[in-house]
Amino acid sequence: MEQSGQDSWRPRGKWFAFVLTLNLIFGKATGQIRYSISEEIKEGTAVGNIAKDLGIDPHALKTRGFRIVSGSTEPLFQVNQDDGVLFVNRNIDREEICQRTTVCLINLKSVLENPLEIHYVAVEVLDVNDHSPSFPEKNKKLEISESTIPGTRFQLHAALDPDGGVNSVQQYKLSQNNNFRLEVKDRGKDGKVPILSLQSPLDREVSSSHKLLLTALDGGKPPKSGTMEILVNVLDVNDNAPVFTIDVYSAVIRENSQIGTVVIRVNATDLDEGLNGEVSYSFGNVNNKVHELFDVNPSTGEITVKGQLDYEMDDSYEIDIQASDSGAVPLRTYKSVTVNIMDINDHTPVIDVTSLSNTISEDSRPGTTVALISITDLDSGVNGKVISFVKGDNVPFTITPSIQHNMYAVVTKTQLDRESKSIYDVTIIAKDAGGPALTSEKTFRVVVSDINDNSPEFSKRRYNFYVTENNSPGVSLFSLFASDRDDGDNAIISYHILRDAAYENEVTSFLNINSENGDILALKSFDFETLKTFQFQVVATDSGTPSLSSNVTVNVFILDQNDNAPVILYPVSSNGSAEGLEEIPRNVNAGHLVTKVRAYDADIGYNGWLLFSQQEVTDHTLFGLDRYTGQIRTLRSFTETDEAEHKLVILVKDNGNVSLSATVTVNVKVVEPKEAFAAADVKSATKDEEGIDVTFYLMITLGTVSVLFIISIIVLIAMQCSNTPDYTSKYLQDTNYDGTLCHSIQYRSGDKRYMLVGPRMSIGSTIVPGSHANTLVLPDRRRASGELTRMKNTSALYP
Repeated sequence: MEQSGQDSWRPRGKWFAFVLTLNLIFGKATGQIRYSISEEIKEGTAVGNIAKDLGIDPHALKTRGFRIVSGSTEPLFQVNQDDGVLFVNRNIDREEICQRTTVCLINLKSVLENPLEIHYVAVEVLDVNDHSPSFPEKNKKLEISESTIPGTRFQLHAALDPDGGVNSVQQYKLSQNNNFRLEVKDRGKDGKVPILSLQSPLDREVSSSHKLLLTALDGGKPPKSGTMEILVNVLDVNDNAPVFTIDVYSAVIRENSQIGTVVIRVNATDLDEGLNGEVSYSFGNVNNKVHELFDVNPSTGEITVKGQLDYEMDDSYEIDIQASDSGAVPLRTYKSVTVNIMDINDHTPVIDVTSLSNTISEDSRPGTTVALISITDLDSGVNGKVISFVKGDNVPFTITPSIQHNMYAVVTKTQLDRESKSIYDVTIIAKDAGGPALTSEKTFRVVVSDINDNSPEFSKRRYNFYVTENNSPGVSLFSLFASDRDDGDNAIISYHILRDAAYENEVTSFLNINSENGDILALKSFDFETLKTFQFQVVATDSGTPSLSSNVTVNVFILDQNDNAPVILYPVSSNGSAEGLEEIPRNVNAGHLVTKVRAYDADIGYNGWLLFSQQEVTDHTLFGLDRYTGQIRTLRSFTETDEAEHKLVILVKDNGNVSLSATVTVNVKVVEPKEAFAAADVKSATKDEEGIDVTFYLMITLGTVSVLFIISIIVLIAMQCSNTPDYTSKYLQDTNYDGTLCHSIQYRSGDKRYMLVGPRMSIGSTIVPGSHANTLVLPDRRRASGELTRMKNTSALYP
């Protein structure tokens, strides 16, 4: 324990002054000074001023060569040569220096060399309670016989505490128990020793072991403690006789029991353990007849049949059984067992099937006869009375008596259903009234024949299929499957498409179905830009008489492919080629908008997302192109050395898996400001005429897309009104549609929502790579808005 010098010096100021006074008086007579310090104090703590206590001038210490004489090891104390203060040089552990002594004194020898003087200094190290008591063993096991008399003592190991005096072990405590108490013996310098004393007799049958906790405490404030767990195992003595678990043993056994049949099992227990509790069984005082007919197992107590029993010879036996333990002096107990012999019913009923219909139609009425049977029993009286019934709770058959004696009819109890079960193994049980009753069984098979009472059932209530446009004609697109629970011809299914007069020429005319397996084939390729979705019905018909059928709705969604190249809308020359001329003043600044390339792609999604890049440019430092908007701007001001004409070839490319592209040539002419104003007037008039043409084409495009969009909305509304969960859960209202040259279809797959969109996509949609390059994942509004990703406009139709 570490303490500062003042912490160890000041609390005992008065005491130290008194001791120091005595030491000074005593020192003048003997030349010895005595100090007191606590162990574990910090290095450098002052112990006392030796120079002052010896009456030596502190200023003469260095000249006189004042020092503390020590051995080869590092000294515990040193003297400050400047003021004569004795201080602690290294850590002092009282238990290490003075192991078992009551008073710990460290004798120091101080020397003044000029002139030579020797003084003796004694430093008493006071103990600090820095150790807890500890036992040599954390767990102690004792084995004590239950016959040990009270008052017997068992000495235990004393706890050890390196501290001395009052800080050493002062007392022991034992946990609360009913059999032991604790005694403590004081051995002087060896300390206090705990002794365990038996207070009351032990009984292993009540408790086979005892757990005690011994605690040692020292005299510190607060006291420190250590514990030891004591486990007392109680050793057994043979003080209990075997006891049978049942007061009265009796058994009934049939007269025809086989040799080795167990009659009864007796059981006795002994509260002792080991050999003292090991029980064996044997016959007691019995006659020779019992020895001939019965045997007893010495280990299990089972009484078994040894000979042939005969009820008519003797109907009961009294057998004495002896239970004995295996102690040195065995203890025995006797018990009488009564065995009654029972007469047997030794004839079983006989069941004969006299007439049987192996096959019965599933539409047979309840009460239809299936078989005729006869039941006889050769026994007489009660043993010859027979009860018969059909085995099983859910069997649709029952037994009814007939006019003739011992004749019965097996008839149907409920309506049959071949689809639930087609074969029945009917088991007839006949049981007599003997004691015990004898039972016999007879099983025959009944086959239920089929009628056409089930319509074909499709595997789904509604089918949704996705077909990529530009499919190969005549190739199977998808397949439907229907099943019929009937059998034979009633389960053979053929498929055909329901031809509706209103839609026959429009949709179903280019579809065909394999009547045997339900494969759907398209006779022509689909074009997503022309047709995005359609619906038709398939009918499945069985071959029964009369035939039954069912139909299912099939929704087909056409998926876009990148089959349309971008179309340049501006600039376009008078002859229709993608080329334009732009004139700009020479004095324009950096960032001046030269022109904007406008393009359109009929595809959607990634396939319709256009990017602009410079394929050819005369001067890379003059013009810059925005890859998303198509805007061409100046990068710097023109200089006198710059050319007056520049040619820019712009590449417009979509983002399909196999991208398509178009190029446009922009010729830029740099003119003087006056010429630019004059050209602007002429150009404005020309642009007005060109604008009329561009506006005309844009109106046609907008009208076409709008019509397609309205058709898609009508189809979606019709689908939602069909009240089919599979379809309506996938196609959702487009809340992100901004109405600008865009057609869209949304659907859900799993936990994602998808949208098929036109050239101009909705803000807030996110393109998902690997989704046929034409599908957008809509942000799920049930999730946090932080998961949404904004997607840039994919079309450059408008600035």
